[in-house]
Amino acid sequence: MVEIDIQVPLAYDPFAEAQDSEAPGTKEYIHVRIQQRNGKKSLTTVQGLKKEYSYEKILKDLKKDFCCNGNVVQDKVLGKIIQLQGDQRKKVSQFLAQTGIAKKEQIKIHGF
Repeated sequence: MVEIDIQVPLAYDPFAEAQDSEAPGTKEYIHVRIQQRNGKKSLTTVQGLKKEYSYEKILKDLKKDFCCNGNVVQDKVLGKIIQLQGDQRKKVSQFLAQTGIAKKEQIKIHGF
């Protein structure tokens, strides 16, 4: 009779490497959402930017480039959120990618 030595991994975690690396699934995302207001009116929100960025300067550039109004709102749970008038989701994602604030893989666009 031949004796076979088989090793069975007991506690293998396939996601252990991904938690330490800079893989796309481990990055914090920037969420760009749209909220419907009255009738045709809508509001675009940008959430998840790093705290080290100046939200006011980013907002100023966004308002100037998109010809819209907006403000920075402080939320207790979510932190600072940039709000813009109108549906600016695609423009905001392109702006964030072009300026180097975020990579395209980090930006999540939500909405209808």
